[in-house]
Amino acid sequence: MSSQLPFFRYHPEPVTTGAVTASGEERFNGEFADAYSLDGVSWEVLQEVTRRTPSFHAWQDPRWLVHCQGAAAYVGEVGYTKLAAHPEALEQLRTEMRLDGWHDAQQREQFLQSLGHGATAMLFKCTVCGTHLAYTDAS
Repeated sequence: MSSQLPFFRYHPEPVTTGAVTASGEERFNGEFADAYSLDGVSWEVLQEVTRRTPSFHAWQDPRWLVHCQGAAAYVGEVGYTKLAAHPEALEQLRTEMRLDGWHDAQQREQFLQSLGHGATAMLFKCTVCGTHLAYTDAS
């Protein structure tokens, strides 16, 4: 099936991430992703992500991350071990957690190390500079 799919710049592996599965049905003229998190991107990028890029499954509403004034590419859902391979994404999460009121460093680290067990991280990669970014998602 993947050989029949076009290349999606902002979700390059939709079959691997489970966002796209084989089906005999075809659907058109819909939106794949919500535009609310795509602040600061051009109209063209907004259209490409919302109208021509498969979204991904999340417990909460999926949000598309932005870096270098453009949409980042969705890499996949990861736990702590895979996230730790991208220290810039892990540090970004620590910063966001501090800003969201997680002042206890030990609590932050316990939560981050539990990713993959009840909570997860959505990993992205900037299509301009290659920086990895993430946000956490939980039920």
